[in-house]
Amino acid sequence: MMYGRQKSDLGTVASKLANKPGEPGAESGERRPGAKGNTVGLHTDRTQGRAAVSQRLDRVRQAARQRMKERFTALFHYLDRDLLRESFFWLQRKSAPGVDGMAWRDYQEDLENRLADLQSRLQRGAYWALPSRRKDIAKSDGSQRPLGIAALEDKIVQRGVVEVLNAIYEADFLGFSYGFRPGRRQHDALDALAFGIMRTRVNAILDADIEKFFDRISHTWMIRFLEHRIGDPRLLRLIRKW
Repeated sequence: MMYGRQKSDLGTVASKLANKPGEPGAESGERRPGAKGNTVGLHTDRTQGRAAVSQRLDRVRQAARQRMKERFTALFHYLDRDLLRESFFWLQRKSAPGVDGMAWRDYQEDLENRLADLQSRLQRGAYWALPSRRKDIAKSDGSQRPLGIAALEDKIVQRGVVEVLNAIYEADFLGFSYGFRPGRRQHDALDALAFGIMRTRVNAILDADIEKFFDRISHTWMIRFLEHRIGDPRLLRLIRKW
């Protein structure tokens, strides 16, 4: 072990079924139990709200699982007030404001009226994304990592779109994929890696990274890939605004 056993580590190997039952699973890890003091309890109404939003997307999930080549042409209407509200509460409370200068708690003071106005602008096509505020973060090698900080309303709408897209693409992703997926963290990937090393013959491990991937990704090709599954022009138009 690289760092030695910590208080929150288990003494047994974790096990978790792949997210595609019936197919060979490349991973067998599960999230480690959180250390004491790290768990934040959600208020009951927040939990119920998220459950209701999730239930409304169940038909999308079912269709995505059953028809792997389905193009979804009616997704924009899922960006309703309920989803926007839950997206707001998904955001980090203390994150830095964007160019709008709006903090999370300031927006919360008149939340319902603000969300009603935001939803109206979305439905009328009058919503426009603001420029991201650029902040450079120092890296360990002495270089700078550019970070784009979006305006608060842009974060809300983006988080809502992510929830809609997750309903489709979670059916497509393979079980050994962990990056930027709901309910999966770095520790899940590390647990799966440890399980694989202990239970199978391993001759080599490749650790690779694509240099400046997000800085250089082609937005044109990204939209083309989205169009394989997304056929709703309003949703695609919204994504292009970012």
